[in-house]
Amino acid sequence: MSTNDRLARLSEAGVSVWLDDLSRDLLRSGGLADLIATRSVVGVTTNPSIFQAALANGDSYAEQVAALAAGGADADAAIAAITTDDVRDACDVFAPVFVESDGVDGRVSIEVDPRLAHDTDGTVAQAIELWHAVDRPNLFIKIPATKAGLPAITRVLAEGISVNVTLIFSLQRYSEVVDAFLDGLDAALAAGRDIAELHSVASFFVSRVDTEIDKRLEAIGTDEALALRGKAALANARLAYARYLDVFTREVRFPGLASHGARPQRALWASTGTKNPDYPDTLYVSELVAPHTVNTMPGKTMAAFAEHGWVDESSIIGQESAARAVMAAVAAVGVDLADVFSVLEVEGVAKFIDAWTDLLAATSDQLSTRA
Repeated sequence: MSTNDRLARLSEAGVSVWLDDLSRDLLRSGGLADLIATRSVVGVTTNPSIFQAALANGDSYAEQVAALAAGGADADAAIAAITTDDVRDACDVFAPVFVESDGVDGRVSIEVDPRLAHDTDGTVAQAIELWHAVDRPNLFIKIPATKAGLPAITRVLAEGISVNVTLIFSLQRYSEVVDAFLDGLDAALAAGRDIAELHSVASFFVSRVDTEIDKRLEAIGTDEALALRGKAALANARLAYARYLDVFTREVRFPGLASHGARPQRALWASTGTKNPDYPDTLYVSELVAPHTVNTMPGKTMAAFAEHGWVDESSIIGQESAARAVMAAVAAVGVDLADVFSVLEVEGVAKFIDAWTDLLAATSDQLSTRA
């Protein structure tokens, strides 16, 4: 099997290619192993929507659901068993990548119950529970970057658990996430843990930013406003990468932790499927290329990139001033950026809760059918 040249070039440019999808069919068919071999895939992310789609399609879960029903499991217990089994199996598929990359890649993420997004103690407790249930060193526990999530990030890292911080939209929240990460490393070090074993990514959402800001630019309707459509999400992400460079290569706090083996918290571009059909379908991959980043792509976006994507190695490095100008222009025409990011966070949590609620209902129905 040959490796796709476009995705290989993206990987060579320093972008870790992760798949934003997982299902038992993908695992059992060998499809995931094939993506590792042919599409340079070195990690997987999951979320409640992905699990909802996986369990809704096909018969791959029927046998396990029947066994869980016979054992008297409720929907919550069944979902926990099913999802941790899939994630554990995926971790095993990626184990060679994990070893070869010295723990940087070969990662699989599982998210805490989104209903805990505003519950710090509940998030910490479930993160620990999931970590032990999956029991694989290449697991990432996904914690949302809500206000309640920030102290949970610190506390979970302090327990020696690697974290994927999700649902980051604004630079302000990203800075708070980085601080929570560094606080977690400090606490882990103080507890005598080997912080070289702790890894983290900060998942900065991209396409949803354009969706919300474009809607507001179109409502304003001036030529100046309309000319800014499709520019804010890339600018926002580029500024996040500039902040990453500041924290992990220029500022004074991280080098002290690095002397004890600490690894930087990499920037991860999430929500990279293009939602506006007028934009190139690989826009949020091709235009976000920089070393030590991750791009987690839906299967459709990955297939599009493999077919006609391009690698622009000048798309982030050196673009900070231009990105600041774009965001200033968006604000100047009347877009309230603080409100944009607040709305996106609220909606992001709500969408995951809705998906989880649907998953619970569907699982409950399947348990009843097979009881």
